[in-house]
Amino acid sequence: MKLKSFVEGSWFESSSAGAELTDAVTGETVAEISSDGVDFAAMAEYARHVGGTKLREYTFHQRAEMLGALAKFLNDKKPELYALSTSTGATRTDSWLDIDGGIGTLFVYSSKGRREMPNDHIYIDGPPEVIGKEGTFIGQHIFVPLRGLALHINAFNFPCWGMLEKLGPSLLAGVPAIVKPASSTAYLTAKVFEAIVESNILPEGAVQLICGSTGNLIDHLNCQDVVAFTGSKSTADHLRQHPNIIAQSVRFTAEADSLNASVLGSDAKPGTPEFDLYVKEIVKEMTIKAGQKCTAIRRIIAPENVVGDLIGELSKRLAEIKVGHPGLKDTDMGPLAGLDQREEVRTRIGELIPENEMVFGDLEKFTVTGADKKRGAFLAPILLQSQNPMSDESVHSTEAFGPVSTVVPYSSIDNAVELANRGEGSLVGSIFTHDNEISKRLIQGIAPYHGRVLLMNRDCAKESTGHGSPLPHLVHGGPGRAGGGEELGGIRGVLHYMQRTAIQGSPASIGLVTESNSDPE
Repeated sequence: MKLKSFVEGSWFESSSAGAELTDAVTGETVAEISSDGVDFAAMAEYARHVGGTKLREYTFHQRAEMLGALAKFLNDKKPELYALSTSTGATRTDSWLDIDGGIGTLFVYSSKGRREMPNDHIYIDGPPEVIGKEGTFIGQHIFVPLRGLALHINAFNFPCWGMLEKLGPSLLAGVPAIVKPASSTAYLTAKVFEAIVESNILPEGAVQLICGSTGNLIDHLNCQDVVAFTGSKSTADHLRQHPNIIAQSVRFTAEADSLNASVLGSDAKPGTPEFDLYVKEIVKEMTIKAGQKCTAIRRIIAPENVVGDLIGELSKRLAEIKVGHPGLKDTDMGPLAGLDQREEVRTRIGELIPENEMVFGDLEKFTVTGADKKRGAFLAPILLQSQNPMSDESVHSTEAFGPVSTVVPYSSIDNAVELANRGEGSLVGSIFTHDNEISKRLIQGIAPYHGRVLLMNRDCAKESTGHGSPLPHLVHGGPGRAGGGEELGGIRGVLHYMQRTAIQGSPASIGLVTESNSDPE
């Protein structure tokens, strides 16, 4: 089967031989992928002049209702999506995060669009600014949809959520999208996209799909377009420096590599609820999606005097993790997304090993149930311990994007802050403590380097969504190594696809523009 792109309202199959995409469990070919022959300039024009024109005819509320209807439609397609998701290496829980998480994001933006935005075409930003002494001349900031397209370049690890979490804000803003999934798991993205087209809910031109390379599409972007990228920092930097991105001042947001840290407070000793919650969260973050999460805990920053107990408890829990076929009910962790990805993780572990001791796990000696360990992209959980956290650069700069994490001892709160920040920017950090003074000092120290920080203790644990779960209500992004961008964040994620403009004039003339937009219905 060769994956098709959806171009200018029709399905397009390349006549060229495509790259083979393999099943993460069996190694067998699932599909071929190629975008050779696609007219990327025509895609861009179609998005702007057909998709954008039609989307902007609808109000925020009408577009929000489309998102809600689409989410309901995709809900009915979940059984077939779950079945195919197994080929990516995802367990039932992994698939729930990806598929239900993506659909849930559409529901949230549908709700927020109807509750927090006006039933009109512009969004008012704050109260009027009185400029003239007599009050006859005022200013008002407004947001209006960009007259371009959104190019969504997504990562392999969340083929459903990655697409839907970007589509929700851009479509609500009134900006059409061209979706480019990562090739290795594009067959699942394409399946979701097929359902979107089948639903016939979105207006013509609102969405297009590229299965394969984006070709020369970036050459055809302009100042009204947006690129939203998820992937490695090296690729993000390469795209950000594209001559046309620079020349046209194309909006570019990136969610990139992130050596996320979780800090255990000095009060959270063995036997306390916070210590137990910490162990549970680390094991979860190491094994869900086989550790292939941009928000996973890579650095376990813990007090020196509890490191031995912590490693012992983590090793005990990790030894109970069953690695195997993701379709089996008793499997805790499936394979990585592909053999290439497994080799990449092994290489990164090799870079970490010289200065970090492997305290749990083995690259070769582990059991896989229900599948062939040699044919599938399986890897057991690996726990390392930093021997010299202040002088070792690898633990703060090298990410093994799999079931791998490193224990990093700290000597004081100031030392914990310094270690956390040496990751040079992260999507998320977390703090496990029941001491509010410790929380305060850590937050003040690490917040500038993090897009989101979870404060976890016994009081909120029951309702907490955890360290690694991005929520549509909150910012997803981070400074520095994490890409310097922001996605989601409620309505703020929608405004990223809109232009903030200051209008000036008399109260009456500005009132004609804003009076129906002052409050959501």
